[in-house]
Amino acid sequence: MATDALNSRKAAAVAALAVAGISLTSIPAAAHTGAGIRRPASPGADVRVAAAPGVPELPDGLSARSWMVSDADTGDILAAKAPHRRLPPASTLKTLFAVTALPKFPAGSVREVSAEDLEGVGDGSSLVGVEEGERYRVADLWRGVFLRSGNDAVHVLASMNGGWDATAQEMQKTARKLGARDTTVKSPDGYDTPGQLSSAYDLTVFARAGLANPDFAQYCATASARFPTRDGVTQIVNTNRMLAGSHGLTPYPGIIGVKNGYTTHAGNTLIAAARRDGRTLLVTVMNPRSGEYNAVYKEAGSLLDWGFESVGKARPIDALRTVRSAPEGRTAIAPESRAVRRPLATGTRGTTGTITTVTAKADRGTSKNSATALWSGGVGALALALAGTLAWRRHGRRRGGPPEGDA
Repeated sequence: MATDALNSRKAAAVAALAVAGISLTSIPAAAHTGAGIRRPASPGADVRVAAAPGVPELPDGLSARSWMVSDADTGDILAAKAPHRRLPPASTLKTLFAVTALPKFPAGSVREVSAEDLEGVGDGSSLVGVEEGERYRVADLWRGVFLRSGNDAVHVLASMNGGWDATAQEMQKTARKLGARDTTVKSPDGYDTPGQLSSAYDLTVFARAGLANPDFAQYCATASARFPTRDGVTQIVNTNRMLAGSHGLTPYPGIIGVKNGYTTHAGNTLIAAARRDGRTLLVTVMNPRSGEYNAVYKEAGSLLDWGFESVGKARPIDALRTVRSAPEGRTAIAPESRAVRRPLATGTRGTTGTITTVTAKADRGTSKNSATALWSGGVGALALALAGTLAWRRHGRRRGGPPEGDA
């Protein structure tokens, strides 16, 4: 019995050391202060970017409260500032609305708009001009959502989807299926609502999932389109200035979407995707604080420039949570033991690439300091060590600024 007790204590000690070693070495590099990680002082102490030969310094003048640069094909995160910081998303949340509802209705189906469809459109909302009693194709409504960020079009589509509250609940479920844990949906159109929050990480996940749908990719890449009115048609222009090339900006080289937003509470928000030399990058920027005109677009553009110079050189700091397409256009977490390849639609020209999901687990503590990470790792190690000891014993017994988008 004494020998058994001694063996049990030895096994527990070995298990604790082994698990602690695994836990500590699994802490993301940013939790350590060793060489190889560059933490630029100017953008803020919560910036993470891996140093590697040939990787340029991050651009100057980054004032956003949160941002992230990622490779849409591989899911690699190249650099980020507080990517899990929960902030109001404004109309960038419409990407989640589209991922949730767009696959359900044929583009050519027609909806006659009722008064009930337009109930509850918030004061000051951006509108595309949907009118009660008129008939609209679903494709026209989606163009109203993506180009003009029309909350009136969102309300009609949400009515088709079972109602406003039901759509918000379904969007919340979709976010969780995609592995987006920072998002709380209160209003499907992104209108300022108490408690409605998302993050640069989650918005990037939504955009990446959306770009795998050719219809989503085509809508978000459209710079201008014709929209029906009672008097005929009118021309609508995308409020994404980086795409449309408006308000003193030229279209960003290789731009393929995705969505911009603005509310008083959220400030300016933007998810931008661009493709060059066979690489598709995603940049999400939330609430620049510089006050500079077109700040959200300029900061996104500079981050895209940095990303294209760095991709293939920078060691990823993290990876987007693994996702794959599921039946009826829905999405789900893919098994971590498998890599899944799926087509990445890239806009109106019909060119395609691929999204390769990755097996690395997402770091949900990127903005936490090393002490917190070490403490959490220690607790996890202890719990696993105790579990290992119990299993060993059982085994032994068995054996014996100004608006820059929309509102």
